Amino acid sequence: MSNEHNEYKGSTFWQLIIVIPGTILAFTLIISLIAKSFSDTTPATVEPAANVSSQVDENIKPVASVEVAAADAGPHVDKSGEEVVTAVCGMCHTAGLMNAPKIGDKTQWAPRIAQGYDKLVSNAINGIRTMPPKGGNSALSDSEIANAVAFMANASGANFTAPAALKVDTAVKTVPAVAPVEKIDVK
Repeated sequence: MSNEHNEYKGSTFWQLIIVIPGTILAFTLIISLIAKSFSDTTPATVEPAANVSSQVDENIKPVASVEVAAADAGPHVDKSGEEVVTAVCGMCHTAGLMNAPKIGDKTQWAPRIAQGYDKLVSNAINGIRTMPPKGGNSALSDSEIANAVAFMANASGANFTAPAALKVDTAVKTVPAVAPVEKIDVK
């Protein structure tokens, strides 16, 4: 007896192409049949909600809203030096960030105070080294910057006099009447 016909000669490429996807498909079908046999055959009943639209509106409403202020919020009133220092200058000058002289440190401020009040104000308005112009807040007026410089320098040993705050006339002014413009049809 010969074992010549019982010998395995290997699979061809096409046989593997057919067998592998067939095996995956059969495995998927078996898993889905098992899952279906263990699942509940009665569909769950959903009770209708009374206020579905209000619940949907509640779920999709924005978390916050933004209100933009009008550009003309009234006359500008200069802030005091202390207010400007607290809001803008204090971030660097309180902690000494980026080599800014600390408020109250007389040794750091002495050479700057020696330059004079006008030079300090000019540097604060135009910026110097790592300090941006007006401390990075371009909305500040020059007199507000001058008040802040006087406040910081006086707290550090100077005896500067801050300029007087600008008074804004809040009286209602009348606008001269303008003749009405006639409507002209352009053809």
